[in-house]
Amino acid sequence: MQITINRDGENHGPYPLEEVQRLLANGAVQESDLGYYEGAANWMPLKEIPALKSSTNLPPLIEKNAPPVIDESQEVKKKSGPATFPCSGCGGDLIFSPGAAKMECPYCGATVECPAPTGQVFEHDFESQLSSLESGAVTTTVTEVNCEACGATNQLEANATSGECAFCGTPFVQQPKSANVIQPQALLPFSITRDEGIKLFREWIGSLWFAPNKLKQFARDIEKLKGLYLPHWTYDSDTTTDYMGERGEHYYETEHYTDSEGKSRTRQVRRTRWYHASGRVWLKFDDILVPASDTLPRKYVDELEPWDLQALTPYSDSYLSGFQSESYTTDLRGGFNIAKDKMAPDIDEKIRWDIGGDEQRIYSKNTYYSDITFKYILLPVWISAYRFKETTYRFLINARTGEVQGERPYSWVKITLLILFILAVIGTIVYFANQK
Repeated sequence: MQITINRDGENHGPYPLEEVQRLLANGAVQESDLGYYEGAANWMPLKEIPALKSSTNLPPLIEKNAPPVIDESQEVKKKSGPATFPCSGCGGDLIFSPGAAKMECPYCGATVECPAPTGQVFEHDFESQLSSLESGAVTTTVTEVNCEACGATNQLEANATSGECAFCGTPFVQQPKSANVIQPQALLPFSITRDEGIKLFREWIGSLWFAPNKLKQFARDIEKLKGLYLPHWTYDSDTTTDYMGERGEHYYETEHYTDSEGKSRTRQVRRTRWYHASGRVWLKFDDILVPASDTLPRKYVDELEPWDLQALTPYSDSYLSGFQSESYTTDLRGGFNIAKDKMAPDIDEKIRWDIGGDEQRIYSKNTYYSDITFKYILLPVWISAYRFKETTYRFLINARTGEVQGERPYSWVKITLLILFILAVIGTIVYFANQK
């Protein structure tokens, strides 16, 4: 159950039932504050919400005036997946503040510096990792729920069994499962805030051609925008490619012909001579980026590029506080197969350059991959899904650059009117041309 809290005219949340229970116990919110949950007829005092009225096992109080700091002695709630960081002032969960190296309490406003990430961002050997995966090395356990509506794999907060799918907005209430996955090595923290994301979405909707008028109305009303870390693989590899093909060289011949008036004329006609070609080319690839999930249409995820991968930060749970993340569904080997497809055009271009001539044909090629390394990283997006005329549309915002991509409906009325207008213009031009 998710509850949205209205305090002093501002909405906060939604938050899981257990979180609201703790906030009430700590005094961070009052029983008289208004709350709303899906299915409720209207806003009501928190004390009137049935699930809260029947709650008896509230968590212990945390001293309200304790200094808001995080250090070795502060409790960090460990879970299957990222940790959460309780505010020592009111007990609420701290959330990462985009664009700043700090976490903020959404209840009392306290801020703390994010713990400094430890370690360095570096690649791991691909073959060694494949060999060790079966033994569970370099893996972590996460708690996840598969959305029955869209198939997304959502990672859950501590002890949660319900929530809302970050990809399609479908509520779920089911028993989560545990899975052993590779621990992310690095991430790009959010730098665009939620409010900035809403503004970018509205600008994007407003710029769409042939969009239904009601869609632009939706852009003014949107509030459901969720921060999500998408899993990605990056691959480095040296490649050696043996190829066979042909090199085409142009030459010109003089051709005699008779024109429409019966006169004899000549013209230069281009011909091509083909010669056998074979050889070997070498290429080195760095940071070939592959989405590690097929939940979202890959064409939209790819269009969010480029990412500033040079700014990757060593993984730290503090950056995930307040955000959702998805586990990878494309495994390490499958991701590299996709990376091969992304390398192929560059390899073909190098082969054509090596063949030379005016034209090139590639009949066969055999590529060997060596010194393969990888990173498993998380990239930040703002995501939302909305229904328009019984169809669900999703959009994504690159939370580093502000690039917006997504699905959208079309107004066939507007398109039809445009076609009719174009036909009318063409008809008018033809009419006056015939009059002359």
